[in-house]
Amino acid sequence: MTGWTLGIETTAHTLSFGLVDADGKPYPAASDTLRPDEGGIHPREAADHHKDVAAGLYAKVLEMHGINQNQLTGVAYSQGPGLGPCLRVGASIARGIATRLDVPLIGVNHCVAHIEIGRQQCGCQDPVLLYVSGGNTQVIARLNGRYRVLGETLDIGIGNMLDKFARLQGIPFPGGPKIEELASAYLERCPNPTMEGLELPYAVRGMDLAFSGLLTAAQRLVENGTELDAVCWSLQEHAFASCVEVAERAMAHTGKSELLLGGGVACNERMRTMSNMMANDREGTSHAPPKMYCIDNGTMIALLGFLELQNRTTHLNQSGINQYLRTDQTPIQWA
Repeated sequence: MTGWTLGIETTAHTLSFGLVDADGKPYPAASDTLRPDEGGIHPREAADHHKDVAAGLYAKVLEMHGINQNQLTGVAYSQGPGLGPCLRVGASIARGIATRLDVPLIGVNHCVAHIEIGRQQCGCQDPVLLYVSGGNTQVIARLNGRYRVLGETLDIGIGNMLDKFARLQGIPFPGGPKIEELASAYLERCPNPTMEGLELPYAVRGMDLAFSGLLTAAQRLVENGTELDAVCWSLQEHAFASCVEVAERAMAHTGKSELLLGGGVACNERMRTMSNMMANDREGTSHAPPKMYCIDNGTMIALLGFLELQNRTTHLNQSGINQYLRTDQTPIQWA
């Protein structure tokens, strides 16, 4: 293929258009995120937001990189998983552009796109992926032509847990960055902290994870008068250590030496530090892509679309969304 591949990301609160060129080189996306004044993300409100800003963002991404839409030779979109109303907006936009330009359409797996942009950016060959985002927490490795889920959350994603805790404290969405900021402030105030009085439940369940107990226990500490910055530090330490523990077990089980972080929570510096420490102890390596490619973005969709278009396209009658699409349901035909 020659020309540019457009990627459209609409799984949740962010609408994003991204591009890769004829060689698969990624370019920064044009994105807009719904940030509610209070409460969490309502799927219908997010979908309405995406429809309202779509035309402007589409024009913006083309202008950013000095191309016109006639140079597009493929259109990729998130087919799942995600919030149904949001996914439908992205699929509709993709169908419209692909049909108007008479170029191939490709629906891709959002979770797999996180893996592939990370591999491309970090030069990883065959990593264990620690995928930590708002809606997902999974530990993934490639085996026999698919990305296999070796462990995952049994209740809510780690990012969702952090956002819910923040919301209970009156912190607006997204709450994760503010929790990271408060945890850092606590370390400045108490440079040699202990867990005494800040203990939270063990979140590991074999190779799986459960975060709702952490959320409830952390809120109880706040209600009982514990300083919020101390609770934020403890919450991060417990939640991140649990994720890294399961990732280490996956590396040991598979014999792989590379760890790759993906998802919005992978922007957190403490998560990156813990992962590096674990990988170094195992004489392995830990990798994280630039933060603009950790959060949901259209460029990762464009990249996976570029890779998949070498082998398949999505016909209009097969282009419906699948909000429950699993990471391991996508055959790897490009690696």
